[in-house]
Amino acid sequence: MTVAAIVPERLAAADPAARRLLAQTGAVVLTGLPAHPDSLAVAAATLFGTGLRELYPHRTRRSVDGGAVGLHADSFDIVVDLAGAETRRRHPNEDHVLVMLARQAPSGGESFALDAHAFTDSLPADLRAFLRGVDLDLYGRWAGTRGLPATPRVGRLVEYTRLGRRITRRTDGAVPLHRDPHAARTTTALARLDEEVTGAQAALPRFVLGEGDILVLDNYRSWHGRDPHSGERVAHIQTLRTENA
Repeated sequence: MTVAAIVPERLAAADPAARRLLAQTGAVVLTGLPAHPDSLAVAAATLFGTGLRELYPHRTRRSVDGGAVGLHADSFDIVVDLAGAETRRRHPNEDHVLVMLARQAPSGGESFALDAHAFTDSLPADLRAFLRGVDLDLYGRWAGTRGLPATPRVGRLVEYTRLGRRITRRTDGAVPLHRDPHAARTTTALARLDEEVTGAQAALPRFVLGEGDILVLDNYRSWHGRDPHSGERVAHIQTLRTENA
């Protein structure tokens, strides 16, 4: 197993090198914008320009004495009825995520990130075959959540877009398909993957976000999380899709 850590470089939000660095490394920290949710949209437009296709509603996460948030990729599948029209509020193939730290906790809350492509490529051969070859109900563990479509979202943890871009997913909502004849084997593989991820997470270097910093991640490539913290911590989060999603 390779612990392919990402420690993102800090750049001014208007620096033209930010887009190139994000593409090369999978993550970048943008600085210099007001510590307000509107800055997420400004950062997205500055980074992706005319390549920006869809912004999803920003969400604010407040936690007090919060526990650890393990390595994950941001994605969900939520469609709501808005005045009689189906409206998508989250997308299973959000290809980038922006996380702004609005209020730093008094202690703890350090961030970490992982190059998921490199990490999963280093796993044992049978686990790699599982990631690429087994269909899962990606959000089945959350069945019944309001807004989640009744039709299961079926996919694999490693897939490729129509244009060949790789997606390496990480969601704790994944379960075997309904009546999967190999459900026990699938459940065992998911548990083994969790063990591997937990081991990698413990070995990752931590980095600290300042208030107003925006962590931008390639959501197809990079998994991220944070350590436990004491006191109150506030973050604003926005996911999006670009023309390459």
